[in-house]
Amino acid sequence: QLQLRESGGGLVQPGGSLRLSCAASAYTFDYSAVGWFRQAPGKEREGVSCLSSRDNTTYYADSVKGRFTISRDNAKKMVYLQMNSLKPEDTAVYYCATDFWSTVHDMCVLEPRLIQWGQGTQVTVSS
Repeated sequence: QLQLRESGGGLVQPGGSLRLSCAASAYTFDYSAVGWFRQAPGKEREGVSCLSSRDNTTYYADSVKGRFTISRDNAKKMVYLQMNSLKPEDTAVYYCATDFWSTVHDMCVLEPRLIQWGQGTQVTVSS
């Protein structure tokens, strides 16, 4: 079983920044794509950003391009999402995820069934 634990969420003013962290515990982590998804109340879950295991291939949703940056540290088994210039519409529960089989694009866009999920962390952008 892959264990994922998110942290770093909270309340931030519009225009502010947050960095989300995800700690993983699994021998497959180094060989898995990673990503961040979010879900707002009454809305479908959407892929925000995904990153390949080793070659730095990335995917970003159009709504966050230029504002969010995904990164990983395989030695520490950590995934990060740096969020800048936050907007109220970024308010959602953010989930860390990994996928051993999928390409970055397919992971973020298609949400394959084998994705492993964390519990989520709340991000609220409000003045």
